[in-house]
Amino acid sequence: MKTVVKEYCEKRCTEFDLIPENRKVELAKISAYIKYKEDDQISLLFVCTHNSRRSMFGQVWAKVASRFFGIENVETYSGGTETTEFNGNAVLALTQVGFDLKVEGGKENPVHHIIFDQLANASVCYSKLVDDKANPSENFGTIMTCNNADQNCPFVNGSELRVSLPYLDPKSSDGTEKQAEAYLNTSKHIATEMLYLFSISK
Repeated sequence: MKTVVKEYCEKRCTEFDLIPENRKVELAKISAYIKYKEDDQISLLFVCTHNSRRSMFGQVWAKVASRFFGIENVETYSGGTETTEFNGNAVLALTQVGFDLKVEGGKENPVHHIIFDQLANASVCYSKLVDDKANPSENFGTIMTCNNADQNCPFVNGSELRVSLPYLDPKSSDGTEKQAEAYLNTSKHIATEMLYLFSISK
């Protein structure tokens, strides 16, 4: 793992006491699923409406957190109820904390490889629907990262677990002087909770 990303994770691990108890209850449900599946391939699907910000952060940070704590049989995915693209402000927030980036494809909805160690282990991120062929179709856990998607996608076919874990949408800061800070804070919030999740799943 890249040293800068590892150090960022270590810093977030000192902040677990800032996670509210009600959030820890939901994270514990995901942890129980991970432990139950410990001898199998573990697939986690993060869902928000546009699959452009929060679900992407979830996909990236959950994979990083699993590797940080040595849980190697985890793969993470993301999807939405609509498709757009991986928001540029969200991408920037990840590169600002130390991820490398490789982009493939045209201008519309390109594929982003978010790299924390080797390219082969990168998170592959582009906006897609929940049931896109790139996502698992059975035997996976679903984490709903926004209330809107949670309400408008009441059933995810093939999912063994569904947990509502909404985050504030940094989109509300777009075009303001607080934009960069908002995206970094959302990324940090999700990173901290994903690291906590895997810390209790070992």
